[in-house]
Amino acid sequence: MLAAQEIYGPHDGRRWSEGPLAMGRRLYRTLPEDLHDRQPLQSRDGRLTLTADVRIDNRDELVSALGWPSTGAAGLCDAAILLACLERWNLGALDRVVGDFAFALWDARAQALTLARDFRGHVPLHYHRGRSFFAFASMPKGLHALADIPRAPDERTVAEFVALIGQTTSRSYFESIERVQAAHVMIVTRDGISSRRYWEPRGPGRTRLSADDYVEGLRFHLDQATQSRLRGSNGKVAAHLSGGFDSSAVTATAARLLAPSGGKVFAFTAVPRNDYGEPDRRNCFNDEGPLAGATAEMYPNIEHILIRSGHLSPIAGLDRSFFLCERPILNPCNWVWARAIDEAARERGLNIMLRGQLGNLTLSYLGSTLLPELLRSGRFLKLRHEAAQLVARNEMGWRGALTATLGPFMPLWLWRWTHNSFARHRRKFLNSTAIRADCMAGFDFAALAREADSNFAARRPHADGFAARVSAMHRIDPGNYIKGIIGGWGIDLRDPTADRRLVEYCLSVPTDQYMIDGVQRALARRVLADRLPQAVLTETRRGYQAADWHEGLTAARHEIADELERLSGCAAAENIIDIERLQRLVDNWPASGWERSEVVKPYRLALLRGISAGHFLRKSTGGNR
Repeated sequence: MLAAQEIYGPHDGRRWSEGPLAMGRRLYRTLPEDLHDRQPLQSRDGRLTLTADVRIDNRDELVSALGWPSTGAAGLCDAAILLACLERWNLGALDRVVGDFAFALWDARAQALTLARDFRGHVPLHYHRGRSFFAFASMPKGLHALADIPRAPDERTVAEFVALIGQTTSRSYFESIERVQAAHVMIVTRDGISSRRYWEPRGPGRTRLSADDYVEGLRFHLDQATQSRLRGSNGKVAAHLSGGFDSSAVTATAARLLAPSGGKVFAFTAVPRNDYGEPDRRNCFNDEGPLAGATAEMYPNIEHILIRSGHLSPIAGLDRSFFLCERPILNPCNWVWARAIDEAARERGLNIMLRGQLGNLTLSYLGSTLLPELLRSGRFLKLRHEAAQLVARNEMGWRGALTATLGPFMPLWLWRWTHNSFARHRRKFLNSTAIRADCMAGFDFAALAREADSNFAARRPHADGFAARVSAMHRIDPGNYIKGIIGGWGIDLRDPTADRRLVEYCLSVPTDQYMIDGVQRALARRVLADRLPQAVLTETRRGYQAADWHEGLTAARHEIADELERLSGCAAAENIIDIERLQRLVDNWPASGWERSEVVKPYRLALLRGISAGHFLRKSTGGNR
C-alpha cells in the first residue's frame, strides 16, 4: 500500500504494526519540521498510535495551550503536536487545530480506530470496509494494492459528476471505496462504524460591530491566514494572480508580509496569446494580464509571469491526471492552464503555490442573499433601498430584484411557473451536460439535487447567505486534486481564503456588510483598499483566464474523436454518457462564436466534462485500447 502511493511521498516511508492493525506513511517534505517526522508516532504510554498527513497553521497557539515552552516544539513535526493535542483534548482537539490534515489514530485500550479530515477536505482519506477487514489509505491506489479490493468505477458517483451534482455522500469514484468526508470524524470498532460532522460553524450573532471593525477584523484574518501559509517557503513563494479580488488579495498580502525579510512572490497569470482578438464574453474580459499587472506593479518584490497555454490540448493530459488524481477532472480547460502554471513554478524551484479558491464564499462574498434576508426580517424600507440601488447600478433589473427577493420563499410549483417553465430549464441544463436522458431519469437526479441543495430542479436563489455558503463548501471535495498536484509537480497548494479562522470570521459577518447601497462585495472592496489598485477594486466584470482555451480544443478535435470511439466500446461510459450527442458536437464544430453561451456550454461543459468522465470510466474498467 505504501509503495503504491510513493509518488505522493518520495522522501521517506515508515510502517508499524501490532495485533490486528498495521499503519504507515509516506512523506513529502514541505515544512522545516518535516525533517523530524518519524511517523507512525506513539503516545508515551503506548496507548495511542498516530499516522497523519498534516500541516498545522496555529502551531504556536497550540504549543502555548499545551503549556510547553516556546522553544520546546522546535524539533517536533506537526504530527507530534497533533498527537499531543489528541492526548490532551481527545477529539476536542479537532476544534482547536487549524490547518490541512487527514489522520488515523489507533487506541489500543479501546480497540478503536479514528479517522478524520480537516473542515475543508484539503487532504484526502479513503477507506474500504470488507467482510473481514477494514483498510484505509490517502488515495484509492493505496487500497487497490490489496488483491481483496476490486478495481471498478462507482458508476453512480460518475453519473452525478456528469450531471453537475457535487459529492454529497461518502461514495468515492471507485466501487467499494468510500471517502471520509470533509469536516467528519469516523470511529471504527469491531462492532461497526460511526461517523459525524464535527465542524458546525455559527452564523451572524445578535451582537454587531461597527463597519470599520469588520474591515479591520477581516484584514487581520487575511494577514494571519497568509502568514501561516508562507511557512517553509524560504522567502520565495508562487501565487496565482488573476484580475479579480481573491488571488490578488492573497498575492498582495504575501508580498507585504515577505517584503521586510527580502522575500519574493512569483505571481502567475494565465492569459490568451498576444494577438488574440475574439470578442469578450458577456460581463467578462478576456485578458487578465493588465489588471494582474497593475497589482504586481504596486509591489517591488512581485515578479509577474504571464502563462499562455491556449494552444495546449485539454485531452492530452487525461491519462496522467487519472493516475495522479484518481477522479475525473471537473474543468479540463482550466486544468491545462493551471498545470502550465505549476510547471513554470517547478522550473523556478518553487514548491508552494498560494491561491484564493474559496474567496467567493469568504473574503469577496457578493452579499446577494441580502434581499431575501431583509424581506424575512421585515426591513422593508432597507429592502426597497438596496433593490433600487442594484437596479440603478445595472447589477440587475427590477424583475431580477423581485425574483431574488421572493424566489426563495415560493412553493416549487409557483417558482417553476414564474421562472418560464421547468421544461425549458431542463433543456438548458441538458445543454450543459453529457448525461444520457434515460440515465438521468433512472437515477432521479432532480430529487437527488434537491436533497443535496444544489437547486437543480429550479435554480432558486437562496434565502440565507450563511446556509448557502456552508452548503456550497460541503459540495466540493478538493483533496484528490491537491494530492495529485503535489505528486505530479511537487507543488503544495495552499489557500489562505480557506483558512478555518478566516472562514468562520466571514460566516459570522452580517450579510449587510457584504452588500451596501447596492454595491456587491462591499466588504472586500473596503478591506482591500489598502493593498490593491483601484482598477481592480472597481472592475465589475469577471476575468476569463486563458480565453483562447477553445483553440487547443479545436486542435485536439481528432484526439476527441478517437476518445469517443474508445468510449463507444466501454459499457459503463455508454450507460451514462450520451456519446452520440458528443459525436454530433465534434462533427458540427463551430468556426466562431466561442464567446457565446450557446457555444460555450455544449463544448466547454458537456463535451469536455463528458470526455473527462468517460475517460475515467474507461481507464478504471481496464480499457486502454
